[in-house]
Amino acid sequence: MLHRVIYASEAVGATGTSTLSIAQILGLSERNNRRDQLTSCVMFHQGHVLQAIEGERADIDRLIRRLLADPRHTGLRILTDSPIAVRRIGEPMGLCADPPALLRRIGLDCLSRITAREAEMVLDLRQAA
Repeated sequence: MLHRVIYASEAVGATGTSTLSIAQILGLSERNNRRDQLTSCVMFHQGHVLQAIEGERADIDRLIRRLLADPRHTGLRILTDSPIAVRRIGEPMGLCADPPALLRRIGLDCLSRITAREAEMVLDLRQAA
């Protein structure tokens, strides 16, 4: 059965702000997600991370354990964790374009206090774009 997990975290150091760091994360994540048959999209904004992941339960659990141990993240919060009938994310590792615009559309200026409902709204807006 497929599942979707959306989490928010704070990036440590240059992780969420350095273009090189983000490019490295995206490249490695895409390779790993292809291997594990996960689809995902991520948003970096002002030192915060929001990511939606879809795939089989065991594969998502393995990824979450790696993320919890990853020193590039702190304060990881699972916002949603639910079974899904079909994937809404088509690529192994997508990047949300124009985070400030997406956040403005849901009435936020930062990811630090994003709720599960707001995270789902971001995913809806990204899919509609």
